[in-house]
Amino acid sequence: MDSPQTDERSLHTQRVLPFDAAAIYGAFADGATLASWWGPAGFSNAFEVFEFREGGAWVFDMIGPDGQRYANRSVFQRLVAGECVVIRHDCAPWFTLTVALTPAPQGTRLDWTQTFDDPKFMQAMRGVLVPANEQNLDRLTAALHG
Repeated sequence: MDSPQTDERSLHTQRVLPFDAAAIYGAFADGATLASWWGPAGFSNAFEVFEFREGGAWVFDMIGPDGQRYANRSVFQRLVAGECVVIRHDCAPWFTLTVALTPAPQGTRLDWTQTFDDPKFMQAMRGVLVPANEQNLDRLTAALHG
């Protein structure tokens, strides 16, 4: 795991996962699998709409460990099997998540870049967002280990 990098609007982290790119991409493409790992530790998901195609909607609630529900609305902007997933979070906080997959000797390098529309929001929330993104990737890894 590499340490996260940031600029004024973006958070970036990178990991080499011991899985091929098709398996990682599949963890996004399959709604049940995605629901099992999406979000920080302790969260679960209830998907209302999941249209995994470019331009497709993704509407769901993230449910916190305390039961509080957080409404989310996103659009899948770019999908290239085994290469990338670009998701536009279409409600507050507004951001674009780009996940790039590149073959690596031990599996696949995953580059996770979250770019926020409002740099002040990102800077204010960086202390929460960085560990939340790391937890998200921990959960992805655990889901792929099955």
